[in-house]
Amino acid sequence: MDSTRTRSQIRRDLQTAGTRGDIVEAAAELMREHGYAGTSIAAIAERGGVAVQTIYNAIGSKVDVLAAVLAAANTASRATGLSVAELASGISGSATPATAVSGLATWITADNERTAPLHRVVNEAAGTDPEIRELEVSMAARSLHAYAEAVGALRGQLGLRSGLSDHEAATSIWALGHPQVFHTLVVGLGWSRETYTAWLRSALPGVLPTGRLTAR
Repeated sequence: MDSTRTRSQIRRDLQTAGTRGDIVEAAAELMREHGYAGTSIAAIAERGGVAVQTIYNAIGSKVDVLAAVLAAANTASRATGLSVAELASGISGSATPATAVSGLATWITADNERTAPLHRVVNEAAGTDPEIRELEVSMAARSLHAYAEAVGALRGQLGLRSGLSDHEAATSIWALGHPQVFHTLVVGLGWSRETYTAWLRSALPGVLPTGRLTAR
């Protein structure tokens, strides 16, 4: 009997995880299409094939759903090698500073293509929802902290421009690669992926060195 209950619980857990995944996927699609304000819990329920109450039971409020969408996007980025830790690891193996800059620019472009639409959703919602505004600030703080860790690795491997602190370097990279900048240039002004990446390659050397690598 205990074994049967355990198997039943496993099945219920799998069903719950699947339902949550369906809700998050539906919410992500709708928020990209219509924005945060234009996406209702009822619409998410219809797209996800669940009852409205199921969303509240499985995840919570609409703010909680947005947080779950962002968390899922971050998990997907890590699974595809787009984490900041993967970035630092890749740059640490660069043969020249120019290669490091190129790798960093390529990584930022790929990450923004994946996450910028959701960041745009958060940015729009933050103007009217205090809870989303707090979420946006915490996202920015986490992103800046992650870049600071990566910059520490970059300093050890490549060095940084003379007189530049790790925090200043992280802030500069974060600002250049911010999803809002990507959205303005690529979506708003119609830049191509290649043009945006080339711009980053020209701007980032102000942070990273242009001379020889430090001795290994």
